[in-house]
Amino acid sequence: MTSDRFSTLSRVWAGLALTAVTLLGLLGLPRFRERARANSAMLNDLLPVHSKWWREHGDVEGELVYVAVGDSAAQGIGASRPDLSYVGILADHLRATTGRTIRVVNLSVSGATTKLAVRDQLPRFRSLHPDIVTVAIGANDIANWNPDAFGRNIRTIFAALPHDAIVADLPCFHLRHNERKVTVANRILREIARQHDLTVVPLHALTRQQGLVGILTQFAEDMFHPNDHGYRVWAAAFRPALDTLLRRRGLVHDEARAATSVVGGAR
Repeated sequence: MTSDRFSTLSRVWAGLALTAVTLLGLLGLPRFRERARANSAMLNDLLPVHSKWWREHGDVEGELVYVAVGDSAAQGIGASRPDLSYVGILADHLRATTGRTIRVVNLSVSGATTKLAVRDQLPRFRSLHPDIVTVAIGANDIANWNPDAFGRNIRTIFAALPHDAIVADLPCFHLRHNERKVTVANRILREIARQHDLTVVPLHALTRQQGLVGILTQFAEDMFHPNDHGYRVWAAAFRPALDTLLRRRGLVHDEARAATSVVGGAR
């Protein structure tokens, strides 16, 4: 057995154990309910840690400014380090692709809904002059789903974005009752994005494609937030649109352009 296959199997077994704990906890079995609560509490303890990390790094100057609007996923809750969130991964990709220093202003707030993003993040966003903008917001709206309110808030957020901002649709929730709401949310989101001529990246399709193995290997202890592997999938959803934007604006560094040409020629 190869080491990669053994590693994957190990992650799958760990995911099965975690899923079992979560499901048994939801069924009300005291031992497993307390275990599931402890797993969630462990991630909750990271909220101020990640928030402080992003605030401190947001003050670091850079030749290009990358601004992220979002919720706990942009904060990187569930990742082993804040910079291993999809925002951190994309920031590293920007540095490598452009050959420039990047200032990352992560406006995201853990637990943010679209309503809270309008209230708390948009005022700060309007004071900035970003070169790159990504938005992933709306997953927290599903718990108390109100399609009319969601549409109003998304419209307000998208109207404040530059025309070349990159927005994600909602990820796959996998559970049927939530997926019905997500389908409606993504239809609303894509229609409003079309009206504002914004690029929408297929986060839902890519996370759904991960299937059962993705469910078992790409979630953190609370079975809601992505882990390091899951955040790499999120970043992969954004990367093609981000690369297209950088090429269109002439921001691809010569060495990165050469590497892309070599890869393309090897196909």
